[in-house]
Amino acid sequence: MASRRSTVVDVVPKPRPLPSRYLTPDDLVAMFDLPSVETVYQWRRKRTGPRGFRVGRHLRYDPADVQAWVESLREGAAA
Repeated sequence: MASRRSTVVDVVPKPRPLPSRYLTPDDLVAMFDLPSVETVYQWRRKRTGPRGFRVGRHLRYDPADVQAWVESLREGAAA
């Protein structure tokens, strides 16, 4: 009887691609598992979160700006 070797493979989850549309505050809440949308608005007031812009009265985020913001956080954490 042939022996079966089981190997453990390190699985590194691939980051999910960002959507190609502009993101809403609710999208950021879902992406980062935030407690509420108020957290996103606090980031905006304190200017600590990703750069956002208004379309009329609606707040939107460019996925590229969100990615750049996450990368800046990673660089700051590595330093």
